[in-house]
This record gives sequence, structure tokens and C-alpha cells, in this order.
Amino acid sequence: MSKPSIAPLRWLTIVGIGEDGIAGLGDDAKRRIGEAEFVFGGKRHLELAAALIKGRGATWENPIEKSVAAIGALRGQRVTVLASGDPFFFGMGATLSRSIEPAEMITLPAPSSFSLAASRLGWPLQDVTTVSLHGRPIDLIRPHLQPCARILALTSDEMGPRQLAELLTESGFGRSQLIVLEALGGGAEKITRHTAAEFSMASINTLNICAIEVEASPGARVLSLASGLDDTLFEHDGQITKREVRALTLSALAPRKGELLWDIGAGSGSIAIEWMLADPAMRAIAIEANGERVGRIRSNAGRFGVPGLMIVEGVAPQALDGLQVPDAIFIGGGGSETGVMDAAISALRPGGRLVANAVTTEMEAVLLREHAARGGNLVRIDIARASPVGAMTGWRPAMPVTQWSWTKPE
Repeated sequence: MSKPSIAPLRWLTIVGIGEDGIAGLGDDAKRRIGEAEFVFGGKRHLELAAALIKGRGATWENPIEKSVAAIGALRGQRVTVLASGDPFFFGMGATLSRSIEPAEMITLPAPSSFSLAASRLGWPLQDVTTVSLHGRPIDLIRPHLQPCARILALTSDEMGPRQLAELLTESGFGRSQLIVLEALGGGAEKITRHTAAEFSMASINTLNICAIEVEASPGARVLSLASGLDDTLFEHDGQITKREVRALTLSALAPRKGELLWDIGAGSGSIAIEWMLADPAMRAIAIEANGERVGRIRSNAGRFGVPGLMIVEGVAPQALDGLQVPDAIFIGGGGSETGVMDAAISALRPGGRLVANAVTTEMEAVLLREHAARGGNLVRIDIARASPVGAMTGWRPAMPVTQWSWTKPE
């Protein structure tokens, strides 16, 4: 007869604390802070709860992984972590849960900054885009700049609101309303409204969250939610998968949440960038041999709000060594070089998708051979664009593209 399982001792308590400090805590949270042998938190958190702390207090180390390891080493003792608001909404709870089982912890959340901001503004939170820019690149907000959108953006410090105002103005959203909410829930709470292009606020509390009512001016850099963004949005030297072919290519790649793409011969990075725009959880590695193009890929990634795009400068297949196993691969350049196709197919995970485009006869021969040997789908893409013919208009055909798409057997 098997013994019943015993849940691990819940030795770790994570307490969400707001700017109102002890006054906003429930009795259980106060008791657990008082009984803790060790209390971890930011300097501000420890000061807010100082009257309750009887055990040893410890401020966060840099990098934070040192403190996470220190907490893990105290497993079985009474440990309390103080965190801002809701610890599992862009908070410390999410970080700790990567190394500590949920069954070992109890979490007592407080309202998040997003919840407090929405309540102050009367914005239904389910209709609002929330994004954390705390310790993260401000470019992450760019894909969310859609006309009439409402955005709540958590910033890193007192410089965040001005940086947002500058980004909005530079991108053609200078008429947007930027509402700065400071020290929500505390005695220093303050809410001010500004037009982004006229932002001039000088003294701002380090603890702030920004609300944006997006208004696009004519010509604003609005990123379509569909695949196949306008070529003119990208910096490129002509080495770019054109808009219509790009839309068909992304459809064939069939992005799924959280997957990793290799973009081999990335050129401008347009395929990898649009892959990542499909969902915030998407990941991509752009492999490009040309140094100038690598610089353009990096610039494009920032301007499209996907600064997490990993870029590898090097020649395939050698540059593929040691990279994380991909869920999908696109080969847009260099696929006819010796060993590139074989290396890509070998690296692709079982069940993964590979899409390769050819405009040269040499690359087309490779795709015809692979299709004959492995199957998959072979498509010919012919596109013509209207252009002037003297005083009239005619069709000017683009170079035809042969596309092979294939799923690796599991």
C-alpha cells in the first residue's frame, strides 16, 4: 500500500505590499512578516514593513540571481519576500517560481500598479494593453501603438515618462495623451495629464506608471497586425523578402506561440521580425554574414519593437553550430551554398517546419532536389506590379520565387 504524498512545507511567503505600507496589509500578511526568520525585499519594501520585521532583513543583490540562490539555500526555514503589488504580474513571484515549486510557497498579493492605475482612470483593465518597461527596452511598446489604443506602461525610473513622450513624438504619435501616475496608493500619489509632443514635466517620482491614449498623426508608424508589412518600414539595401512574398512565407512558416525561428541569410531581418511580432512569446535568431546588414537588422529590430531578436554574424552552415534547436527555419539567402540545407534539416526538431525561397536557378535546383527526395509543398510565386509605360500603365513582373515548404517527420 503506497503512502499518501505529503506536500512540501510552505516555508516561503511572498507578500505584496503597496505604497500605503503596513496599513494596506491583512492580518495574515502581517503575522507572516513578523514570524519570518529572514525577510527579503527592496530597500523601500523593508522600510515600509520595518515595524513588523523581527528576523534578519536582506535587500536584493545585483544580479538578482544571487538573492534567488540565497532564498533557495534557506529552504525549510521561515522566509518572507516583500514585493511590489501583485508578485505574479511582472513581479518577483514570477522570478522565484522558476526555481521554487509553487507548493513550497504562499503568496498574498496586493493590487498591482496596473490595477491601481486602471481604477484611478476608470479604464476597464480587460480592454487595456499592459506592458512592463521596468528594466526592459522601451522599444517594446512600439507594436502596441495602435490608433485609439489604451496602454498602461510600467517604467523603470523617473526618466521613463519623458522617454515615452519622445518615442511617441518621433513615431508620429505626438498628439497622444500621456498620463503620469506617481506613487499610487501612498501619501505622495499624484496624477498629471500631458500631450506627448508638449511633455515638459521636470520632477517625477521614481515609482511611476504611464497611461497612454494613443492618437496617430498622418504618417505615424503604425504597425499593421497582418503579415506583410510595407517594405519602406524596413532599413534595407534591396536584400529583403518583398512584402507579398513575405506574407506568403510567414503563412507557410505557421508561427505558433513561443516557438523559435532560425532566419538563415536574414538580409534586413524582415522575416524574423514579423515572426516575433506575431506574439510577445515568439523568439527568433537572425543569421547573417554581412556586417552592414547585421547593423540594419539590429536597427530594424529596435524600430519594430522586438529588441529581443538574437543576431548571429557569420556564414552558414558554420554559424549554426551551437544554436538552440529551432521549431522552424527560413532560408532566404545562401541556401545553395554547400552544406547549408543539410545542416538546417539536421538541426530542425522533429515536427518542425522549414521554408526556403529561391530566386536563382542554383537555389531552385536545390529546392527541386529536396522536394523530389522529401516531399512537402512546392509553390511558384509570380507577382507583377503596375508601373508607368510611357504615358500609360502596364504590368512589370518581379523575379519569380520558388518556395519549398516541408515538415520534418516526427
